[in-house]
Amino acid sequence: MIIAIDGPAGAGKGTLGRRLAAELGFAYLDTGLLYRAVGAKLLAVGVNDSEPEAATAIAAALTPQDLRDPAALRGEIVGQAASKAATIPGVRDALYAFQRQFATDPPGHATGAILDGRDIGTVICPDADLKLFLTASPAARARRRFEELQRAGDGRIYPDILMEVEERDHRDSVRTTAPLKPAVDAVVIDTTEMDAAAVFAVALGQVERLRQR
Repeated sequence: MIIAIDGPAGAGKGTLGRRLAAELGFAYLDTGLLYRAVGAKLLAVGVNDSEPEAATAIAAALTPQDLRDPAALRGEIVGQAASKAATIPGVRDALYAFQRQFATDPPGHATGAILDGRDIGTVICPDADLKLFLTASPAARARRRFEELQRAGDGRIYPDILMEVEERDHRDSVRTTAPLKPAVDAVVIDTTEMDAAAVFAVALGQVERLRQR
């Protein structure tokens, strides 16, 4: 079984993906880490989004080892670089094979795979057995990010974070290659007023309905 979870940053995709994977015994891939790893490498070597050939070469050379330290890839600067890199068609093409291989041949002999990202249900796995699209208001997602950064000792203010969220939403939605949008057959879950447990319950219910068909 392949489960695709799409949606904007801060909607709860990662939390849901990890919990579903643990519950079902499936392999889980946060595909955003692939783009974050590319973004981190771009920053490290001083390559920007005006050099698509260099960015594409970095993406093509990415290995699973580059994902071993997720915490190092979670910074906001890396996230912004990743979002920009994701607008480069060559970068996306270079990472598609990695994601599709994970979905069709999950590691660890898992019986299924869960991938979360922006275009899993529309581009990477259009034939996924279940497609979920998580969303929430920009204000709610910015608040979650703000609280997360506060716990980590980051002193940035909420208005700046909200502006970053809105800028990223716009960039992800208007890009010409695989723009952020729900698949036509996706189950849309608005998490604005929901906690993680409630979102998990809705998603698990969808899995059970699928299994009973």
